[in-house]
Amino acid sequence: MGSQITVRLDDRLASALNTAAEKTGFRRSDIVRFALARFLEERSEPEESPLFSRVRDLLGSVESGVPDLGEAHREHLERRFRRRG
Repeated sequence: MGSQITVRLDDRLASALNTAAEKTGFRRSDIVRFALARFLEERSEPEESPLFSRVRDLLGSVESGVPDLGEAHREHLERRFRRRG
């Protein structure tokens, strides 16, 4: 294992961590590592493809004329493919 850090927890968080460790059988340090890894993974920015970076500013800037396109996109696509097929 690499680095070591010290973290201060308030009583509520420490109690919740202890309870989770008892229920799961994991060590407290394992739970903190899992939580930190998940936090960092969720907040990491995905690498942009060159194509995406070229059109990023255009996304959402064109009106489709279909008011429920975001909510009913599947139905609109199915209708479009039926017409072509």
